[in-house]
Amino acid sequence: MTAAEITKEVDGDAVLVRIVGEIDLANASEVQQQINDAVTNDVTTVVLDLAKLEYLDSAGLRILFTLAERLRVLQMKLDLVVPPSSPVRRVVEMSGLEPVARVLTERARG
Repeated sequence: MTAAEITKEVDGDAVLVRIVGEIDLANASEVQQQINDAVTNDVTTVVLDLAKLEYLDSAGLRILFTLAERLRVLQMKLDLVVPPSSPVRRVVEMSGLEPVARVLTERARG
């Protein structure tokens, strides 16, 4: 079974969601639900930390695009933290996510 561990941390008007493990068709619905549950109306920015994500398939990309569209409608920002050394960096770069989400090499502090 594919496993993803998801934790959330609220930091002012942002919520940081860390995803560790893998996202694929087997767990995509559960991962999407956990991310949606972490996004509340009192935040303006959602930061997805994918630094420890080891695998991301098309079902995982669908989650990211769906989240980006949902946040656009809610007038919230989406940042993706994907270091250059991350196994999923190339997938994120090739997916065309950059117009709908900021792709960062590390989490912005502040």
